Amino acid sequence: MIARLVSLATAVPPHAVTQADAREFARGLFRDVLREDHDRLLAVFEHAGIRERHVCAPLEWYARDHDFAEKNALYIEHAVRLGGEVATRALERAGLAPDDIDHLVFVSSTGIAAPSVDARIANALGLRSDFHRTPIWGLGCAGGAAGLARARDFALARPGARVLLVALELCSLTFQRNDLSKRNLVAASLFADGAAAALVVAGPDDEAPHANGRRPLDLVASASTFWNDTLDVMGWDVDGGGLHVVFARDIPTIVRERVRPGLAEFLGRHDLSLEAIDHVVAHPGGMKVLAAYEQALGLGRDALAHARAVLRDHGNMSSPTCLFVLERALEAQAIGAGETAVLSALGPGFCAEYLLMRGAAA
Repeated sequence: MIARLVSLATAVPPHAVTQADAREFARGLFRDVLREDHDRLLAVFEHAGIRERHVCAPLEWYARDHDFAEKNALYIEHAVRLGGEVATRALERAGLAPDDIDHLVFVSSTGIAAPSVDARIANALGLRSDFHRTPIWGLGCAGGAAGLARARDFALARPGARVLLVALELCSLTFQRNDLSKRNLVAASLFADGAAAALVVAGPDDEAPHANGRRPLDLVASASTFWNDTLDVMGWDVDGGGLHVVFARDIPTIVRERVRPGLAEFLGRHDLSLEAIDHVVAHPGGMKVLAAYEQALGLGRDALAHARAVLRDHGNMSSPTCLFVLERALEAQAIGAGETAVLSALGPGFCAEYLLMRGAAA
C-alpha cells in the first residue's frame, strides 16, 4: 500500500501588510517601551526576513481593544471562509467534488470552536453525512506536518478513502494590543495568517492516484519526537484577553542540538541516512531557526531556498507554513522521481514532527 499526496493548495486572507508598515505600526503601539532603545528593538522587523504578510483584518483593527469573545468569533468566521476556499482549491486540483471526501482532518491552534471548525466547513462545502472528522488542536507550528502524517495514517487504514487535510491559522487574531513585552513585539514582527489543504489517498502502488498536473509524491513514513520538561518553550498563556504567545529565545539552540539525532534515528529505521536525503522541507519559524537547521543538518544555504521564500512572502503562519514550502517545491518540480524529501516542523510540547516522502514516477 502506498499513501500518495494527490493535491495541495494554499490560501491567504485579503489584507496584505508590508513589513515596513508593520514596523511603523509597532513603533506607535510600543512607543513607551521603545523610548530608550527603539532602533535596536525595532530591528527585529528588518532581521525577520519578511517582506509582506497577510492578515484577516485591516491593520487599524489591531490598534483597538478587542476581548477574547470578539476575536474568537472572528476566528470562526474567517476560518470557515478561508478553510472552505483552500479546501475547494485542493479538490478542484484533484478533479474531485466535496461529496467525494471520506475523512476531513482539521488542524488549528489560534482559536476555539465547538462544534469544531471542520463541522462548519463541512456544512459550507456540502460534504456527505457519513464522512469522518478529526479536529486537532494545540500542535502550533508542528501541526501541518503532523496533520499530513495523520492524513497518511487514515488513508492507509482505509485504502481508497479520500482524506482531506486543512491546516489553518489566524495568528493575527491572537495579537495582544496591551501586551508591551519584547516577546509580543517579536511576535508582531513574525506571525501571519494562512491556510493549506492537502488530499491524500492510499492504494496499491500501481493503482494509487497520480497528482493532478504534478509529479506524484509518496508519503512513506512519519515520526514524532517529544522532549520531556520543555513545556515552556512554545505555546499559549491564556487569560481574559485571549491567547498570549509563548516562545523561548533558545529555540534555535534546541534545533542545533536535538533535531539531527532524532531525524537520524527516524531515517535509520528506514535504512536511510541524512546524507541520502535529497531535500529538506523545513518549517521557516524564523531566520535564526532556518540557520540552525542548516548548521544542524550540514545543509547549504540553497537547500532551504523555498522556506526562505515563503517566510519572505508570507511570514510565519504557524501550522500551514511548512505546506506552503512543500507547495513551492512541487511547483518548481524540485523533487524528482525516486528522490527523497523530509518534511520537518517543531511545535509546542516541545516536539518535532517528521514525514518521509519520495517522488514517484510521473
